[in-house]
Amino acid sequence: QVQLVESGGGLVQTGDSLRLSCAASGRYFHNYAMAWFRQPPGNEREFVAAITWRGHITDYDDSVKGRFTISRDNAKDTLYLQMDGLKPEDTAVYYCAAKWGYVNTKEETSSYDYWGQGTQVTVAS
Repeated sequence: QVQLVESGGGLVQTGDSLRLSCAASGRYFHNYAMAWFRQPPGNEREFVAAITWRGHITDYDDSVKGRFTISRDNAKDTLYLQMDGLKPEDTAVYYCAAKWGYVNTKEETSSYDYWGQGTQVTVAS
């Protein structure tokens, strides 16, 4: 089992950058595939990015490709999301998620077993 706590959200201007962190507690963080999702106001939770347990494969939604970078530091039990070139449409609550081992369908919320409580990101125009 793993517990996840996100941090790093806030209010920024269009074009600014933010780095989100997801601190994991519990054992064997390095064995979990990880992902970031977001939930815009009034919408369902949507996939942002995913990374394998070793960090050697990453995937992104087309809406963030080239602007966001997912990474992990297994020595620190922490997942990151570097967000550059932020746009108002990036406004959402951002969640990290974990799944032991391999994830077949990275974009599906049902693929993940553990979730953080979320951190708000607001991008002003």
